[in-house]
Amino acid sequence: MNLNDRQRKVLFAGLVVALALVGVYLTVASPGDEQDDPSDRPSAAVSATAGPTGPASPPAGIHSAVNPGDFDVYRLLPFSRQEFATAADLAQRFVAAYGTYRFDENPQAYIGRLSGLVTDELRGELARGAAAPGILDERRQQQVVAVGSSTLDRVRDIEDNSIIFLVTGKQQITRAGKDGADSKQYAVTVARDGGSLKVYSFQPAEAGQAGDTGDRG
Repeated sequence: MNLNDRQRKVLFAGLVVALALVGVYLTVASPGDEQDDPSDRPSAAVSATAGPTGPASPPAGIHSAVNPGDFDVYRLLPFSRQEFATAADLAQRFVAAYGTYRFDENPQAYIGRLSGLVTDELRGELARGAAAPGILDERRQQQVVAVGSSTLDRVRDIEDNSIIFLVTGKQQITRAGKDGADSKQYAVTVARDGGSLKVYSFQPAEAGQAGDTGDRG
């Protein structure tokens, strides 16, 4: 077929466009370039940083008629029996450790015995108090040695994530060569701290609400 110059140019342009279209099609539909599958993508790590917003052991509740001979109060409380026992033991051990110290002991050793029982914030407060120059000087001058013990008295209050115990701390004290004894009741708050229970705060029992103040007449 004989083509003039104009016809050849038109044919060449048509072939260029056709080849370009074929290249686009092969690029889009090529078997080697499969469509992206979301399941093949690396998953993003999720970090849960928020603390507990409710009880770790929600009350199971009681749906049947209450049987006084088989009544499980823990079904109505935000703490299990095990958690309750752990919190009570923690409060009792803390008060005993708090009341045990020596005039020749490094304050860091004293705080070390309390570290596993209390929150980081309370530990800092106790450390500052134990290192106060006035307290250290007095104990050294009188060579004070105190051995603490404690009795768990009762529960003052229960919240979703904390329990307040009344604990009496007792001390056998040697001061300036003389033996003596002291006793003081504390309100000790044990709270959930991450995945464990820790002493969150404490104060003399008379400084807080004593609980039931109604007439018992």
